[in-house]
Amino acid sequence: MALLDNHDPKGLKHWNKEDIKAETKDILKEIAEYTKRLYAEGERSILVVLQGMDASGKDGLTRTLFGKSSPAWIDVHSFKKPSIEESAHDFLWRIHKCTPKKGMINVFNRSHYEDILVPSVYGLFDPETIESRYEKINQFEKYLESTGTKIIKFYMNLSYDKQEEKLLERINLREKHWKHSDNDWESRDNWNAFMKVYDTIFSRCNDIPWHIIPCDTNWAKLYSGAQILLKELKEINPQYGDMKTDKFMSNYSEK
Repeated sequence: MALLDNHDPKGLKHWNKEDIKAETKDILKEIAEYTKRLYAEGERSILVVLQGMDASGKDGLTRTLFGKSSPAWIDVHSFKKPSIEESAHDFLWRIHKCTPKKGMINVFNRSHYEDILVPSVYGLFDPETIESRYEKINQFEKYLESTGTKIIKFYMNLSYDKQEEKLLERINLREKHWKHSDNDWESRDNWNAFMKVYDTIFSRCNDIPWHIIPCDTNWAKLYSGAQILLKELKEINPQYGDMKTDKFMSNYSEK
């Protein structure tokens, strides 16, 4: 059974929208506090990986999840078709350059998993090349975690019907025209092929587990993502460091 079969894109049925939205406000405040501590401590980092079909709300989740945090503490990177320069290197070269430095939270809006998904669906590389990337990604993620970067992987679980609704909004609503891309509809035509590859990714690249986020409603999406992020931040439990003093401050404190 595919992993997504056990996850409703609308969220859990017992969730009450107004209660959830009120609870989410408190969670976001806590996230901002822990994010500040992480930056102040400057010893560890977090990489948030967002994967999902077009219109699943990756940009929206990033914006709202860190809406109360300082932009100085967050870096966001999006990975599309590799450039000529990027294609001249190994496929993880462009990814590694964007991993977070100590104290930071970096968000990957699409990630190294695109280098399995797109080539698999469109047959861009031979099967042996794609096959080798699964283990290379596992090794890469383990290496990052061994050096102090906590990886949190989200799959943005949007239903097929809801995606059509959101893609049509990009055509029918003028304020959303800028989001429209013909490529999104081409990807939609290959929905089942993408789901098949995702299912393989979930089973073979799960040493660092995937979190399935319901994305048919924005409030459920934000609540789910915020809950998981806060839990991980609390487990890291970053602390404010001691004040660093130089010669001037030492002399001043003696007066």
